[in-house]
Amino acid sequence: MKIKHLIYALLVIGFGAFIAYRIVNNQSKNDDSKANGGKNSAMNVTGIVTKFQTFDNKLLLSGSLEANEQVELRSEISGIVLGIYFKEGSTVKKGQLLFKVNDIELVAQLKQAKTQENLASENARRAQLLLQKEAISQEEYDMARAEMKTAEAQTQLIQAQISKTAVRAPFSGKIGLRYISVGTYITPTVLVAKLVNIDKLKITFSIPEKYASQINKDSDVNFTISGSIKKYSARIYAIEPEVAVATRTLQVRALAENKDGELLPGTYANVELPLDIVKDAIVVPTEAIIPVQNGKKVFISKMGKAKEMMVETSTRLDATLLVLSGLKAGDTLLTSGIMSLKNDTPVKVIIQKN
Repeated sequence: MKIKHLIYALLVIGFGAFIAYRIVNNQSKNDDSKANGGKNSAMNVTGIVTKFQTFDNKLLLSGSLEANEQVELRSEISGIVLGIYFKEGSTVKKGQLLFKVNDIELVAQLKQAKTQENLASENARRAQLLLQKEAISQEEYDMARAEMKTAEAQTQLIQAQISKTAVRAPFSGKIGLRYISVGTYITPTVLVAKLVNIDKLKITFSIPEKYASQINKDSDVNFTISGSIKKYSARIYAIEPEVAVATRTLQVRALAENKDGELLPGTYANVELPLDIVKDAIVVPTEAIIPVQNGKKVFISKMGKAKEMMVETSTRLDATLLVLSGLKAGDTLLTSGIMSLKNDTPVKVIIQKN
């Protein structure tokens, strides 16, 4: 029994000694790691060395295409449609007759008005002769002349109403779908068709107010449309004279040629607006920027440790961002793993070409 107890005691002592050895060994490793500056726990990250470069400053904006001229065709008077003289989807010339409203009643009224005008004119002529012979007073002559003028005005009024029964194209362009037929009774509220001129298209877009001073009339812009990589050009011809208070943006309009009819009104456009060219600029990848409450920050590597730097940025392109302040040429900018970094975190940087 004594030998059995002795064996148990030796096993307990040996197990305790093993545990004590492991604790002392781990503590020794931790002390060595601290003594070596924590190199064994450094985080692997990638980075670039910032440098000065020429930056072609431009804004990427959203816009929409609009017809150069467009109008909804309606009749100014009510009546039965006697004839339609255009085809849907066809091109029409300025002044071309598009449709005609029944004017029979107006023509009859015009004949009556002309008869009254002729009679009033003859009465005024006779009154003038009588006035010269002092057979009537000046007042009687003035009344006869006033009746003549009234009759003339009535004739002109009816002629104007008759002219409204023939609706003509106000400008050359392409006509769309029609919504009436011959025999339809129309009123001024009835839409007949739409007429658009798409030989040229307007592009309307808005820019942030801080770039307002860099926009000039007659400047060229490029744009693309959805589903196409082809670039089109346009020229700025009008700038809103004030900044919109609600959005703090300035509205700009450009004009693009569309002789081939490739572009359609209402299409969404991606506008590329060139600004000034910045020399000695520092441009960084967008993934290196961290938005924070007071602005934006980045991490650089300094003496093997991550350092937090606040930066001021400007124009953003697809994958890069122009930095105005906070970085200088030669800084090692960290571009990966930055969301896990804190100030003075040990880092091991793999430099990438930029």
